[in-house]
Amino acid sequence: MLSVKQELLAALAGELETLSPGAAARAAFESPKVAAHGDFACTAAMQLAKPLKLNPRALGEQLKAALEATPAFQRWVDAIEIAGPGFLNIRLKPAAKQEVIREVLGQSERFGWQADRGQKVLVEFVSANPTGPLHVGHGRQAALGDAICNLYATQGWSVHREFYYNDAGVQIDTLTKSTQLRAKGFKPGDECWPTDPDNPASKAFYNGDYIQDIADDFLARKTVKADDREFTANGDVEDYDNIRQFAVAYLRNEQDKDLQAFNLHFDQYYLESSLYTNGHVEDAVQRLIAGGHTYELDGALWLKSTDYGDDKDRVMRKQDGNYTYFVPDVAYHIQKFKRGFGKVVNIQGTDHHGTIARVRAGLQAADVGIPAGYPDYVLHTMVRVVRGGEEVKISKRAGSYVTLRDLIEWTSKDAVRFFLLSRKPDTEYTFDVDLAVAQNNDNPVYYVQYAHARICSVLAAWGGDAASLKDVDLSALEGPQAQALMLQLAKYPAMLTSAAEGNAPHDVTFYLRELASLYHSYYDAERILVDDEAVKLARLALISATRQVLHNGLAVLGVSAPQRM
Repeated sequence: MLSVKQELLAALAGELETLSPGAAARAAFESPKVAAHGDFACTAAMQLAKPLKLNPRALGEQLKAALEATPAFQRWVDAIEIAGPGFLNIRLKPAAKQEVIREVLGQSERFGWQADRGQKVLVEFVSANPTGPLHVGHGRQAALGDAICNLYATQGWSVHREFYYNDAGVQIDTLTKSTQLRAKGFKPGDECWPTDPDNPASKAFYNGDYIQDIADDFLARKTVKADDREFTANGDVEDYDNIRQFAVAYLRNEQDKDLQAFNLHFDQYYLESSLYTNGHVEDAVQRLIAGGHTYELDGALWLKSTDYGDDKDRVMRKQDGNYTYFVPDVAYHIQKFKRGFGKVVNIQGTDHHGTIARVRAGLQAADVGIPAGYPDYVLHTMVRVVRGGEEVKISKRAGSYVTLRDLIEWTSKDAVRFFLLSRKPDTEYTFDVDLAVAQNNDNPVYYVQYAHARICSVLAAWGGDAASLKDVDLSALEGPQAQALMLQLAKYPAMLTSAAEGNAPHDVTFYLRELASLYHSYYDAERILVDDEAVKLARLALISATRQVLHNGLAVLGVSAPQRM
């Protein structure tokens, strides 16, 4: 049907150009808001009426007559109707809708994919400091980032997945102090372990049981290996640096296990410390100073970020000589650009909203050719977890939050991914553990996966060669449920493009739920394995194409497509 649509658009463009030179660019079809109004809608007559000084309905009649005379419309269109002030509602012939089945079965897993565009995109996500297990918020980032990467891949981008983390600084000192105390035999609640929330020093300790696990393995002089590092403990509780390096490697290993449980990989782990050791931070600061974009005030160095749309100027270097956290961010993004990534997407929590303006201001002030609006940001809210009707806030392992691995163990990787992608990133979301394990139609991931498994069951019962279905006669597919299902299949490529452009993987979940619903309706309306061989093969071709698109869409989300349930 994609080829059919292109033929019809070409015919429409030709007739619009005849009506008004330059109007071919207005050739477009919309989906009618009411399905009964047709398969495509065209508003070109209303758009051109004013510049041509014609009545829009009369112009619509003229365009209708012209289109009906074209070979493409004669071949594929059953009727064109004028509605309202000049809408053209277009009804396709069944044969036009049936073409999508051949396209899906012919292109298989590549259906909906665009050609290689020769461009690179870097998506940075999760980026958790190695100070504890990954929490549910990191899980939402992981699901979003991976699905967005998959969406870009379908649109011909070369995708690079990157994990950035702070392997030094205050939080790593906090981790080291906490581990050292545990290794010395102390624990939360002991006199040396601050608990007063009004005492800033109390923030310098982590209370989760995982800290004791790190300490025990440190004392046992174990070796830990993560994707980006390996380290052996010496067991000396006074060797602060050895404890630090072991604790970081230990938690990187733990985070790797979380990511593996989520079936997620990264192309690169980028260390914040490397920005300092390689001189990138100092280079960025000196570039900003040399460009006249900074000033000294009250012993601090400030960036004139208001020159670039920020609501106030920002401190770059504090009175104590340390840089504020957005300075290495600026240096990091300069390096992203220099590495050839003209497009960059950062997946972060909504608490990072305030950093956007200052990072972009720093990048513009650095004057290295980075375009305005670089990088793109996708901000997400945190996730509430409900189990047994009550909110779950604490994990014994983490001490103060539900971990990603908790959620996977309670439900499944597929459920966590699908559920965390089922809403817009910036909307509040409550993860219902009981719903995620329910095997009924209220569970959206079960509903979609069951549709796929149901089709696989029918194809297995048939027992024929599915590859042969792409050449069968499809003329028997004229029922309303079959027509609706084919139209939904045809929407898949445009949905992918729109979802990628909007960094909106939730659109994929909505699409799949609708496709599953239409399949279940079709299955209930028409028996597939009938005695009439031609009808049976046509219906098998339709459900085989539906199975393929369900599989493809679930793959974009990183969710499996089971053959039986």
